[in-house]
Amino acid sequence: MPEDNPIRVAIVDDHEVVRIGLRNMIERQPDMVMAQEWESGQEAIDHIPGNVDVVVLDVRLPDINGMEVCRKLKDQDPNLRIIMLTSFGSQDLVVDAVNAGASGYLLKESRGRAVIDGIRTVAQGGALFGPEVTSQLLERLRNPKVSTDAVETLTAQEKKVLELIAQGRTNKEIGQLIFLSDKTVKHYVSNILSKLGYTRRSEAAAHFARYNAPETNEEN
Repeated sequence: MPEDNPIRVAIVDDHEVVRIGLRNMIERQPDMVMAQEWESGQEAIDHIPGNVDVVVLDVRLPDINGMEVCRKLKDQDPNLRIIMLTSFGSQDLVVDAVNAGASGYLLKESRGRAVIDGIRTVAQGGALFGPEVTSQLLERLRNPKVSTDAVETLTAQEKKVLELIAQGRTNKEIGQLIFLSDKTVKHYVSNILSKLGYTRRSEAAAHFARYNAPETNEEN
């Protein structure tokens, strides 16, 4: 893309360190301009459509799930290209991102050059999925009958905490039941929400309920 028509990029991430790092890289590119920067999903939905070419969007935001933000942005601006950026690459999250209309999905551990190259790729109409993410998608295609629910990415302790969340337990109650400090429980809850792609305990609880629901017999 010529320098007189640079790629307008927006960053949506509630972590300031991530935004600063991405902004610094983008501002050094002759064919890009840092157009917008937001901490929340609602701000992105309110301001990005029609004003940006590419969005680097965090999956986990403080107010709205990143996948939902992606859907709403694409509904308002179908030409918008979106790269989902996250710490987790579970198969379900990747498929959810594709279904939400994302053009790319990268892990936050990806090198900065991968993000910059990814912005150029999707701006030109291409798709971008990092090597770790691609392997997840290929595995799903090769083994379609294998369960790929995001709950299965949790550790045994995280699953126990999630089960207690689904029972309506508070962090204090969870800590008392499995002998953990409030701070440790809070850390587990944060990890669980990130891996499942949610921002609210109620969403994680509902997901766990669906995960444990018995399969219905369609013949009955």
